[in-house]
Amino acid sequence: TSLLDEEGNQDESLESKTLSAEDQVKDHSTGTRVVAGQIFLESGKSDSPSKDEENFHSQEEEKENSLEELNSLEMSNLLNKDLEEAEIESPVLTAIGGTADGEPCHFPFLFMEKEYAECTADGREDGRLWCATTYDYKKDQKWGFCETEEQSNKRRQMQEAEDVYQTGMKILNESSKKAQKKEAYQFLLKAADMNHTKAMEKVSYALLFGDYLEQNIQSSKELFEKLTEEGSPKGQMALGFLYASGLGVNSSQAKALVYYTFGALGGNLIAHMILGYRYWAGIGVLQSCESALTHYRLVANHVASDISLTGGTVVQRIRLADEVENPGMASGMLEEDLIQYYQFLAEKGDVQAQVGLGQLHLHGGRGVEQNHQRAFEYFNQAANAGNSHAMAFLGKMYSEGSDVVPQSNETALQYFKKAADMGNPVGQSGLGMAYLYGRGVPVNYELALKYFQKAAEQGWVDGQLQLGSMYYNGIGVKRDYKQALKYFNLASQGGHILAFYNLAQMHATGTGVMRSCHTAVELFKNVCERGRWSERLMTAYNSYKDGDSNSAVVQYLLLAEQGYEVAQSNAAFILDQKEASIVGENETYPRALLHWNRAASQGYTVARIKLGDYYFYGFGTDVDYETAFIHYRLASEQQHSAQAMFNLGYMHEKGLGIKQDIHLAKRFYDMAAEASPDAQVPVFLALCKLGVIYSLQYVREINMREVFSHIDMDQLLGPEWDLYLMTIIALLLGTIIAYRQRQHQAIPRPAGLRPAVPQQEPPPEHHPPQ
Repeated sequence: TSLLDEEGNQDESLESKTLSAEDQVKDHSTGTRVVAGQIFLESGKSDSPSKDEENFHSQEEEKENSLEELNSLEMSNLLNKDLEEAEIESPVLTAIGGTADGEPCHFPFLFMEKEYAECTADGREDGRLWCATTYDYKKDQKWGFCETEEQSNKRRQMQEAEDVYQTGMKILNESSKKAQKKEAYQFLLKAADMNHTKAMEKVSYALLFGDYLEQNIQSSKELFEKLTEEGSPKGQMALGFLYASGLGVNSSQAKALVYYTFGALGGNLIAHMILGYRYWAGIGVLQSCESALTHYRLVANHVASDISLTGGTVVQRIRLADEVENPGMASGMLEEDLIQYYQFLAEKGDVQAQVGLGQLHLHGGRGVEQNHQRAFEYFNQAANAGNSHAMAFLGKMYSEGSDVVPQSNETALQYFKKAADMGNPVGQSGLGMAYLYGRGVPVNYELALKYFQKAAEQGWVDGQLQLGSMYYNGIGVKRDYKQALKYFNLASQGGHILAFYNLAQMHATGTGVMRSCHTAVELFKNVCERGRWSERLMTAYNSYKDGDSNSAVVQYLLLAEQGYEVAQSNAAFILDQKEASIVGENETYPRALLHWNRAASQGYTVARIKLGDYYFYGFGTDVDYETAFIHYRLASEQQHSAQAMFNLGYMHEKGLGIKQDIHLAKRFYDMAAEASPDAQVPVFLALCKLGVIYSLQYVREINMREVFSHIDMDQLLGPEWDLYLMTIIALLLGTIIAYRQRQHQAIPRPAGLRPAVPQQEPPPEHHPPQ
């Protein structure tokens, strides 16, 4: 499926997202419930909870309730109003025209020996809805229309639009070829022309990003405005993005904030994420850690509930600046020929290659698309060869279930046992999960704890996460927040997203640690950045690689609004290179400066140096050596950047933005050489130049006549120094005369007696005289 299909799911209302999280919980045993990797016992199944836990849960409930009230107040009011109106209106539906004009419809009514509890189009070729005003239509022949002709036409038009939309979505979801996806968007375009809201949302985003439709910012803006008038949260969020980035409209941070807020109130998760970042960084609003926490936490709850215990999808964060300098090195992408080489090894029976390819296809990433069928095949081959890792992963696939592998606790348990018996940590963790939730075996917390400990000791992140959860909730072991914190930290070092989520919750509520809003926000932000929308980073990179810089820059700009530092630096890089034609010539550098600034504030060294360069040369701003010096100094002190140190040395040498000081200049040049081997050659040249300047400056400062007047030659070389000097001059003169005489005595040889000229040298142009 395309990424736009994924985005269709990620922007659902908060209410529907919460239901999906509850559905996941139902799979587990009745004795426990799981909230994003944290295990909680149901009341009555556990000992009386401690005061801390009660406070923790009450705080959780209060915050979640306040969030739901904040974000769905308008929606619930509207829904209640609609329900009240429906309750009032449904009994008094009156017939229009027919044989009983103005009389109330009778529900149920009997027609063709079938009872109808609502209006029907049965028996009519034009599809118009009607009702009977008495119970038995055949007997009384009393009827009337439930809608006017205009309402009927509108309803049929919307039904037709829905059919066209569903046809387009079916093609889009079932195909992987670009040509078929383009065909699907033609159906969606048709449905959008018929004012179908979901089709308009899909088409407007496709026009904005240039996905399967030609990029057209103006057309997408018009659709977003139309959607906003209809109250679409996706449309509101996108219109906010256009105003924030100045695409197709004059940039206005105030309008952007208004549209983002409405989008968030409507339940759009991306809008919540953008607002979280804005409050965290103080962009267009007063900086507020608590407000950022509210927004980020809400998004993180949905991201965490959407992630299985595999740790989530791999997010490829490719920096375009690094990629241009070292193609393929910085991206972590696997070359096609390398993948083919591993496939060749796997076919020849190389077990390690089979397991490696299985994992790549299971999780996706590094340029390999997720493919459970191929993952299953590779794991099967390796498991048959006796590989414990492959057995454990087959157990995970059966335990989680998918379109390819049917869910089966019994089969999963067999594979986990085989792998665990061979000491495999993945198998041990799988067995621990089986005993914890009673999947194929009776619930046994002691055994679950034992297997999680074994897996955690071998560094397996799932084992560490679950062990942390057991200590946190006191299941099978005495509650110990310090131990929970230890294992969550270990799992987070392995990159497990649910470990970040649990740590964030602990820091947000002050459970087992000192409450820290700042730490909680940073951890929640990390969780949010692993949501499905992160896949847009790869589509943006592929667009750039295919030469479509305009599409790439728009995608990176949206991700930059969401707070992705790598997207901010990549958007700035494309603007810096002047590769995006959709941005005006005069606006390129100021916008690049803005995004370099945001990336630098998130700790990216190259962005900080770029800021210094922009102020030094006056790109997108006035030349300001003092500000440039400040940025270089920050990069030097905080990130120990050799480039920044070299630039500081140069500024001290020239006295730019700081008092000229050759000694400090040398110190910074030396520091740059120590910080990076690559800086040694330019530092050597700079020091040579500095030495010459220092010497000239020294000569200029001293008076030569005074120096010579103070020199006493008799004392320095002795009383007969003049005789020594004359002797040395005479010797030199004699040597020169002897050398000159020897040259004159050299007689040229006849042409015939000259030695042969080697073949590789060209023959002389003129022969000596005969």
